[in-house]
Amino acid sequence: MKEHGKKQITKSIELYFESMYESSAKKVKEVFHEEAKITGFMEGKLIQHTVKSFAEFVAAQKPSAKEKNEKKFLEIVSIEIAGSTAIARVRDGYLGMIFLDTLSFLKIKDKWVIYNKLFHVET
Repeated sequence: MKEHGKKQITKSIELYFESMYESSAKKVKEVFHEEAKITGFMEGKLIQHTVKSFAEFVAAQKPSAKEKNEKKFLEIVSIEIAGSTAIARVRDGYLGMIFLDTLSFLKIKDKWVIYNKLFHVET
């Protein structure tokens, strides 16, 4: 059962990465719970987004990384499942930086959606 859950969460993580790689607000809204928060520090400044503001930010990154033919970088560090909740640690390349994201998931109607994202800029 958990392996099936990990596969579903992995698909959600890939959709999350694609949303940023393709600058797709639609995919952001698909993978995040509508009440999710996106929070972290960038250059020492606390950044806080709602799904709506994060989707707008992602969509504003034009041309997209995909359009610029940037190399994809996505590493799933860990996935831990507890019932209908899960936490994933993900390292990804975005905007020329490497991020370590902590993504919390909820399973709603057989779909794993991101309820919270904490991000840390590694480089």
